[in-house]
Amino acid sequence: MVAAALSGCDLEWDKPSLSAPPPARFVEAKPHPAPPISGGRDFAVKFGSKELTQLVERALDDNLDLAAAIARITQADAQARVSSAAQWPAVSLTDIARTTRTPGTTINVGSASSGFNPATSSSSTSSLTSSGFRARNFGFFQLGLTASYELDFWGKNEDASMAARILANVSRFDRNVVEISTVAAVLNAYFQVLTAQDRLVIARQNVAIAQQVMDAINARLEVGVATVLDTSQQQTILAQQQASIPPLEQTLRQTRNNLAVLLGQTPESMTIKGGSLIKLNFPRIAPGLPSEVLLRRPDVAEAEARLASQEFSVLQARAAFFPSISLTSLYGFQSALLSTLLLRPDAIAIQLAGTLTQPVFDGWNLQGQYDQQKGRYSELAALYRKQILTALSDTENALIAIRETDRQMKFLSVAVSAARTALGAAEMTLREGTIDIVTLAQTQTSYFQTQDQLAVARLSHFQAATSLYQALGGGWGPTTREIEIARSNAAYEADRGPWP
Repeated sequence: MVAAALSGCDLEWDKPSLSAPPPARFVEAKPHPAPPISGGRDFAVKFGSKELTQLVERALDDNLDLAAAIARITQADAQARVSSAAQWPAVSLTDIARTTRTPGTTINVGSASSGFNPATSSSSTSSLTSSGFRARNFGFFQLGLTASYELDFWGKNEDASMAARILANVSRFDRNVVEISTVAAVLNAYFQVLTAQDRLVIARQNVAIAQQVMDAINARLEVGVATVLDTSQQQTILAQQQASIPPLEQTLRQTRNNLAVLLGQTPESMTIKGGSLIKLNFPRIAPGLPSEVLLRRPDVAEAEARLASQEFSVLQARAAFFPSISLTSLYGFQSALLSTLLLRPDAIAIQLAGTLTQPVFDGWNLQGQYDQQKGRYSELAALYRKQILTALSDTENALIAIRETDRQMKFLSVAVSAARTALGAAEMTLREGTIDIVTLAQTQTSYFQTQDQLAVARLSHFQAATSLYQALGGGWGPTTREIEIARSNAAYEADRGPWP
């Protein structure tokens, strides 16, 4: 019968290949092994800012995204227990108290027409109507245990349990992904606060310089050695520098507000002192080997766990094609009268039953579900391979960003030094009265712009360090993976109530 039922079903499964060995080395780094970088708190310490370290610690304790991720772990653990329930017998206490009144007009028709004497009836309770029909009340009382269990010959219930238990691992890996992202967001937000403060200092200094030049040109205008064109051009430069301050103030305040949200607080309840990005230390991070990076990334572990869970879902859908054998039983007491329900051997009721169910034709419902699960597995396999490539690409990109932003900073430092010298010479020439106003304007603008560009490049350099922290797994590693899996198994075994 099973062969006949399955003859029209395609139960073959060619699993997609996952063979994609990582490269031996990174293009942008030497091929040397390296230990995992420290976790979020320890990594923040490397920048040499006590305030930054405290902000990261507060975020790890109070961030609401992390709280939501932890709540999802609780949900996943509970779902694992729910999905595993079918592996155990279901036992329940059944208490029934029922009274049924049957109209005499449906059961005493023959008796009434033939002159049957109702007094000889054995009904528990009756009432005689004027027409001779007698209604009857039937009582039924039951107290006992019922149990049911499905024999898992084909592993369907076990596959469902394993799929859910592995998804509980996924929730823990996802929590680590959120933690790394949270730490990175706090770091970058703090760097943006410091950069905005640095750029405000630069902008105000440039306003002061432009104002000094403006005063000097006005003095020359009063004695007739400058023109209105000269003063108008300088006024334009001064106004432009003044106009650069409000956007920086806006960025500073809004970034502080965003940082407060990351710490799970209202903007009004916290104060960030800040300082200067120049005073922070830049951490040196060794990326190690590509194979090490893949083991350290929780998002890679998450994608791998989703794929492993889906494989059990495919097996579960395949097992649904085969016969299902269920056992049911009843043991308890039954009686038509409540007074005779208990403590009577003749009131004991026992029932045993076995049910064999074999799908024969369901409009290809099971085949569709099986194909759907296989398609989902292929999708997750592709996403898993993509996550591996993304991890390697993230690391290469972060290494490139660190190297190139460092070069950019060096060039801009030279440019700022040269522009400062040129501006000093131009101011000297102005005081001597031989300066061309166009040359002076160009010299000021060049100095102002290169200073601001250097501050922005320094921000990009520190953000590249944050990106490398994320790309390398942020202190996560194979040991952490094993710990999380052990926690998941412990959560599955614990708090399951009084029954196994």
